Amino acid sequence: MWYAIEGYDAAEALPRRMAARPAHVARLIALRDQGRLLLAGPCPAIDAEDPGPAGYSGSIVIAEFDSLRAARDWADADPYMEVGAYARVEVRPFRQTLP
Repeated sequence: MWYAIEGYDAAEALPRRMAARPAHVARLIALRDQGRLLLAGPCPAIDAEDPGPAGYSGSIVIAEFDSLRAARDWADADPYMEVGAYARVEVRPFRQTLP
Protein backbone atom coordinates (compact mmCIF):
# COMPACT_ATOMS: atom_id res chain seq x y z
CA MET A 1 0.00 0.00 0.00
CA TRP A 2 1.07 3.59 -0.57
CA TYR A 3 1.81 5.88 2.39
CA ALA A 4 2.20 9.64 2.55
CA ILE A 5 5.07 10.74 4.76
CA GLU A 6 5.12 14.44 5.61
CA GLY A 7 8.09 15.84 7.47
CA TYR A 8 7.79 19.30 9.02
CA ASP A 9 11.01 21.24 9.45
CA ALA A 10 12.16 22.48 12.83
CA ALA A 11 13.12 26.12 13.30
CA GLU A 12 16.48 27.01 11.75
CA ALA A 13 16.68 23.55 10.18
CA LEU A 14 18.40 24.47 6.91
CA PRO A 15 22.03 23.79 8.00
CA ARG A 16 21.05 20.43 9.54
CA ARG A 17 18.93 19.58 6.50
CA MET A 18 21.80 20.31 4.10
CA ALA A 19 24.28 18.28 6.15
CA ALA A 20 21.99 15.22 6.17
CA ARG A 21 20.71 15.63 2.59
CA PRO A 22 23.07 13.11 0.89
CA ALA A 23 22.01 10.32 3.26
CA HIS A 24 18.34 11.34 3.00
CA VAL A 25 18.43 11.30 -0.81
CA ALA A 26 20.27 7.96 -0.84
CA ARG A 27 17.34 6.37 1.00
CA LEU A 28 14.91 7.84 -1.52
CA ILE A 29 17.00 6.55 -4.42
CA ALA A 30 16.90 3.08 -2.83
CA LEU A 31 13.08 3.23 -2.70
CA ARG A 32 13.00 4.42 -6.32
CA ASP A 33 15.30 1.63 -7.45
CA GLN A 34 13.03 -0.89 -5.72
CA GLY A 35 10.03 0.54 -7.61
CA ARG A 36 8.43 1.74 -4.37
CA LEU A 37 8.66 5.53 -4.72
CA LEU A 38 5.78 7.48 -6.24
CA LEU A 39 7.18 10.95 -5.51
CA ALA A 40 9.39 12.85 -3.11
CA GLY A 41 10.48 16.42 -2.65
CA PRO A 42 10.88 19.40 -0.36
CA CYS A 43 8.37 22.18 0.27
CA PRO A 44 10.05 25.59 -0.08
CA ALA A 45 9.33 27.95 2.81
CA ILE A 46 8.61 30.73 0.33
CA ASP A 47 6.98 30.86 -3.08
CA ALA A 48 10.16 30.16 -5.04
CA GLU A 49 11.75 27.21 -6.82
CA ASP A 50 14.97 27.90 -4.89
CA PRO A 51 14.12 29.38 -1.50
CA GLY A 52 17.75 30.26 -0.70
CA PRO A 53 18.30 31.05 2.98
CA ALA A 54 14.54 30.87 3.68
CA GLY A 55 14.92 27.10 3.42
CA TYR A 56 12.07 24.65 3.51
CA SER A 57 8.97 24.06 5.59
CA GLY A 58 9.21 20.30 5.19
CA SER A 59 9.10 17.44 2.71
CA ILE A 60 6.65 15.00 1.20
CA VAL A 61 7.36 11.37 0.33
CA ILE A 62 4.80 8.97 -1.09
CA ALA A 63 6.09 5.43 -1.15
CA GLU A 64 4.96 1.83 -0.93
CA PHE A 65 5.42 -0.14 2.29
CA ASP A 66 4.07 -3.42 3.63
CA SER A 67 2.26 -1.71 6.51
CA LEU A 68 1.70 1.57 8.30
CA ARG A 69 4.16 0.39 10.96
CA ALA A 70 6.83 -0.24 8.30
CA ALA A 71 6.25 3.22 6.82
CA ARG A 72 6.53 4.83 10.26
CA ASP A 73 9.70 2.90 11.05
CA TRP A 74 11.23 4.03 7.75
CA ALA A 75 10.25 7.64 8.46
CA ASP A 76 11.60 7.52 12.01
CA ALA A 77 15.00 6.36 10.69
CA ASP A 78 15.29 9.27 8.23
CA PRO A 79 18.56 11.20 8.53
CA TYR A 80 16.56 14.43 8.80
CA MET A 81 14.99 13.05 11.99
CA GLU A 82 18.37 11.97 13.31
CA VAL A 83 19.87 15.47 12.99
CA GLY A 84 16.76 17.31 14.18
CA ALA A 85 15.92 18.91 10.83
CA TYR A 86 12.35 17.64 11.19
CA ALA A 87 10.33 18.75 14.19
CA ARG A 88 7.75 16.07 13.46
CA VAL A 89 6.68 13.54 10.84
CA GLU A 90 3.18 12.38 9.98
CA VAL A 91 2.56 9.09 8.17
CA ARG A 92 -0.78 8.00 6.79
CA PRO A 93 -2.16 5.68 4.13
CA PHE A 94 -2.48 7.13 0.63
CA ARG A 95 -4.61 6.03 -2.29
CA GLN A 96 -3.69 7.44 -5.69
CA THR A 97 -6.65 8.46 -7.81
CA LEU A 98 -5.02 10.55 -10.56
CA PRO A 99 -3.10 10.46 -12.82
